Amino acid sequence: MRESKKNFMDLVPVCNPAFTWDADKKGIVTVHMVNKGFYNWLAQKFFKRPKVSHIALDRYGSFVWQQMDGKRNVFDISKLVEAEFGKEAEPVVPRLVKYFQILYQNKFIGYVKEKKK
Repeated sequence: MRESKKNFMDLVPVCNPAFTWDADKKGIVTVHMVNKGFYNWLAQKFFKRPKVSHIALDRYGSFVWQQMDGKRNVFDISKLVEAEFGKEAEPVVPRLVKYFQILYQNKFIGYVKEKKK
């Protein structure tokens, strides 16, 4: 038998605990990524690359990042984005899905088990 496919909207995103982050007074999130490993060491030594990269998110990304608490699924977060930004965030679902895909590919987030209904 085939395993049932999971709906992306039911996934619960969580921030990667390997990265620290903070928000400024305007709510803009900055993610702090420590550059580890041999190649990063070489880049730091010879090309003066920083040991810690600071990635500032835009206001949409910052809002979404702050909503990832390990309890809200993608659908819940999409509704919060609609409520916060309205028509300005349209089309919400495709943009949000792509944003989560990019964060996941770059190991900024992971997913926990699906939210119980």
